[in-house]
Amino acid sequence: MKNCDEWKPFLAMVAIDFSLTMVNILLKQVLQKGMNHLVFVTYRLSVSTIFLAPISYFKERNRRPRLTFQILCYLFFSAIIGASVTQYFFLLGIQYTSATFACAFVNMVPVITFIMALPFGLETVNIKCLGGKAKILGTFVCVGGALVLTLYRGKPLFDVSHYKATVPPVAMRSEGGSSGRTAQKWSIGVIALMMGTLFWSFWFILQSKIGKRYPCQYSSTAIMTFFGAMQAAILGLSTGTNFSSWILKDKMQIITVLYSGIVGSSMCYVGMSWCVKKRGPVFTAAFSPLVQLMSGMIDIPVLHEQLHLGSVVGSVLVMMGLYILLWGKTKDIVQNTATKLLQETQQTKEQEPQV
Repeated sequence: MKNCDEWKPFLAMVAIDFSLTMVNILLKQVLQKGMNHLVFVTYRLSVSTIFLAPISYFKERNRRPRLTFQILCYLFFSAIIGASVTQYFFLLGIQYTSATFACAFVNMVPVITFIMALPFGLETVNIKCLGGKAKILGTFVCVGGALVLTLYRGKPLFDVSHYKATVPPVAMRSEGGSSGRTAQKWSIGVIALMMGTLFWSFWFILQSKIGKRYPCQYSSTAIMTFFGAMQAAILGLSTGTNFSSWILKDKMQIITVLYSGIVGSSMCYVGMSWCVKKRGPVFTAAFSPLVQLMSGMIDIPVLHEQLHLGSVVGSVLVMMGLYILLWGKTKDIVQNTATKLLQETQQTKEQEPQV
């Protein structure tokens, strides 16, 4: 029974990563069919709010602290950088690049969060220790991989001519005459993913403060998604979104909205919070590259996405840098724990009466 409990966080993270992979794949399909980004974000966050509201009310009603205006401001800003605007950037990036490419940027979030946490005092680096050196090396390797992903696309690695042969002639002529626009869209997608990654990384910094002031993850997430839905709706209406865009036209759009809201924006975040509580943030963040691997296994053979050399080289560097950083962080935790135990032992010996 004890061994079963030890495996629960591992199995939970595998299930969470697979669920997030399916969110990316479904998003790619509905966005290619013309679904508006802000409409999708609004519906997704609305579904998440409706799903979490009753759970948070009954589960945390006896231990929920007073909701002050300051906490509401934190949650409102958290919705901007963690829900509405950030999701819009990631959706734009997925549409203009690929799900696999977008996941490679998500893998950089732990490293960028680590860099942002340094000036806030949430992370420390001791250059004299092996763990500190590993953190610095992992950061530079991950940033190098990000530059490769951004600046170098490389040659295609697969021959998808057999798939393109099945595309109607009109579509083929349209694709042949829009190579310049395709390159421009790819650049826009890369910039959107970079902005989304920066926003999402800073969201973790903000959450560390919100978690101390309002330690109710169900309630805070429900309030955040409510604010995010309002922000996305206002942004969508102010940008001149047609009324017809707010109508879900087929079953695939309905399924994607429900799945992304209930699973992607609700259950996955609760599951990751549980894994952080059980095994810590290092264990949870180490599973990030698994999303990219799963996306590639589905994205390339099933959806006939093209894979380029730059994406492979950059992704490998990002994952290597991430694991070097996480290894260094683990070494620091072990060393700090050993140092604290040694200090406590010395204090205990000093307090013992001398015979």
